[in-house]
Amino acid sequence: MADYANIRVEREGAVVRLVLNRPDRRNALTHAMMLELERAFTALRDDASCRVLVLRGAGGHFSAGGDLDAMADMPPRPADGTADPLVPAYRQFGSALQALNGLPQATIAVVEGSAVGGGFGMACCSDVVVLHQSARFGMPEPKVGFIPSQILPFVVRRIGEGAARDLAVTARVIDAVEAHRLGIGRHLCADGASLERTLKGLVDDILLLEPQAVATAKRLVLACAREDDGAVLDDAASSLVGLLRRPQAADGIRHFMARTRPPWAGK
Repeated sequence: MADYANIRVEREGAVVRLVLNRPDRRNALTHAMMLELERAFTALRDDASCRVLVLRGAGGHFSAGGDLDAMADMPPRPADGTADPLVPAYRQFGSALQALNGLPQATIAVVEGSAVGGGFGMACCSDVVVLHQSARFGMPEPKVGFIPSQILPFVVRRIGEGAARDLAVTARVIDAVEAHRLGIGRHLCADGASLERTLKGLVDDILLLEPQAVATAKRLVLACAREDDGAVLDDAASSLVGLLRRPQAADGIRHFMARTRPPWAGK
């Protein structure tokens, strides 16, 4: 795997584990870290050997959002009236989130401790979120005079407009129980051992599934948020027939009827 300064990317068979690795800063995001995340997500998109991405933070926290020291040390606005160079720099994190959100592989976020701002957004771009009881989510940026910028579409789709408006205008940070109630995460774990068992069970279950079927189902689910029902249903019908015509479907049906494992199961 590629070398990075702010994240770790490790492979274990078909499972890739990406760890946000600035534990001394509770994995707060800098522009350099955002660039590394986008590069890692883009590389994984075309990696057919990867079937599951597990995303988590080092040191007991997922991510404390943007690094305030880096944000405070900003260059002045250009004096010549040209476009502010910071705009594309901050917009880039949106591209990183889009890359994560659109990965064809199954993605699991394991959230411990802080998951605010950009950390909240990354969790909302993951397919499955496992919550440790220490997890905390929120959009506290207005407390210090700015906004949660690039995460907003993903948060709204995850928890709905009403809950997102509440968190946006109060800037309150919610605990794992409320995050579970809002649907940010489906799995709430009381301790580290329970979390690891839950994660292992999820990975094992996903590895039983045929990879292209997973990618296609995920793509169609995401399409429901931006396309009309007719377009999604047309795409789904064509996709289903295309999958059924592959040898993997015939193989999968045969193994299912025989109660045996197809060749992709567990790999």
